[in-house]
Amino acid sequence: MDLGIKGETALVVGASEGIGYESAKALAEEGAEVLICSRNPEKLKQAAERLEQAGGCKVRSFAADVTRAEDIEQLMRWLENEAPQLDVLVSAVGGSRRAAFEELDDAAWLANYEFNLLGTVRVVRAALELLKHSRAGGRIVILGAAGARMPYENQVVSNVHKAGLIALVKTLGAEFQKYNIRVNSVSPGRTLTSLWTTRAARLAEERGVGAEDIIKEFSHEIPMKRFGRPEEIAAMVVFLASHKASYVTCQSILVDGGIARGLI
Repeated sequence: MDLGIKGETALVVGASEGIGYESAKALAEEGAEVLICSRNPEKLKQAAERLEQAGGCKVRSFAADVTRAEDIEQLMRWLENEAPQLDVLVSAVGGSRRAAFEELDDAAWLANYEFNLLGTVRVVRAALELLKHSRAGGRIVILGAAGARMPYENQVVSNVHKAGLIALVKTLGAEFQKYNIRVNSVSPGRTLTSLWTTRAARLAEERGVGAEDIIKEFSHEIPMKRFGRPEEIAAMVVFLASHKASYVTCQSILVDGGIARGLI
């Protein structure tokens, strides 16, 4: 299927690994010119090299930490020099914090807010003017989490902020329509990224079992009985970023193997 994004320019933030990396790779495979950003310069460099080897095209990169406002200002200036217009923005930043409510002080809440919500706000702000110049209409895809729709125990701080991302998407999708910019989000469920492999390794060590046993245990609640793969989430990201999704905006799409089964 031709998604119609060949020759367009896409920025993926949080692209050094996991879902962000796979989203950048899928966009490049569709013929988009890809720019990538992440906070770890070494991982970012390696990601750019892998993307270039896979797609045979030049990938431009810039290291920036979304929790630092000054980094985002530098990213904005870099973008203005590198891309006169931007067609697609993918924000794949954020993560979960596993802790009980009683264990979280104000600093923990504020740090997670900046990582999960304010960081994405900063990224959108940095890219907005360039997205307005897209001749085909700009598209923003934000990575959220199924926990926003089915809050997990001991993940309260992340559940709350990921729910905030859904509100952000619905608000911006309506506000930005005057600029011909669509805004959507993808909410993954349990996915085999470094977040989960690291968590599984830690729990396995604590319990004296194998990491694969932990993954199997956490798969029981998923109707498909397995974790998702990052490339499966990326497929939805690229669809929403494409012209095949031309009548989709303000939506949060679950790609979770069926784990979040609420009607709303």
